[in-house]
Amino acid sequence: MPRLGPLPSQRPTQGGQSGYNGVMELRALTPEEFERAAERLRHPAPGSRIAAAKEYGIDLTLLIEQLRLTPAQRAQQLQDATIQLEPLIGVARRRRS
Repeated sequence: MPRLGPLPSQRPTQGGQSGYNGVMELRALTPEEFERAAERLRHPAPGSRIAAAKEYGIDLTLLIEQLRLTPAQRAQQLQDATIQLEPLIGVARRRRS
């Protein structure tokens, strides 16, 4: 799998040093950022990785819905799903034993 380039906060500054300090700020997208991202997902450029994902069958509308949420809301959804799955994981482990 090809390696992606550094995030904007990781790119070297004028002095040649990376601006990345190991901590990334998580924030909600601005309305402009969200619309730009949603548009790219709805109408991917031909030959792009997004287009390849869409052609493969990935439902990109699910990603758009996730981008509407703040990072905290996405983390809460993930935690809720984990809590709901824990009993099933326990059953599966007991059946394998």
